[in-house]
Amino acid sequence: MAVEKVPMLAEGYEKLTADLKALREERPRIVDAIEEARAHGDLSENAEYHAAKERQGQVEASIADLEDRVSRAQIIDPATLSGDKVVFGATVSMLDEDEKPIRYQIVGQTEADAKKGRISYSSPMGRALIGKKVGEEIEVTVPSGERFYLIDKIEFI
Repeated sequence: MAVEKVPMLAEGYEKLTADLKALREERPRIVDAIEEARAHGDLSENAEYHAAKERQGQVEASIADLEDRVSRAQIIDPATLSGDKVVFGATVSMLDEDEKPIRYQIVGQTEADAKKGRISYSSPMGRALIGKKVGEEIEVTVPSGERFYLIDKIEFI
């Protein structure tokens, strides 16, 4: 079975690797906390021991997830892209139903931040945009109902 690549910008990759490094550095501190809590005796009523063991489980799961995503990372530089269709990394300018301009860059899940105009390629809006061209209209279902947008411009910046 082919390994599914995880597209991301360079900054998303850097964030993943920084998060991974921080978690790996936390590992020995958790082991120390478990040892210290164990030294306090009865483990059945030892909240520090249970909290440290729980944190250890969370950290190990996070490390495994991050290692998986880092190993499958496909770093994409939008400046190297071109074309007339919306693809990962593209910055799309649109007009909503009220002719109000909206602009989003299609990014990876780790980089998505709607307030900064960055949406994940796997979000409803991201999925609706992928493969579309200037002049095409998209329909997106949001909690308040259906929204329509007209693609005005596609940039690779």
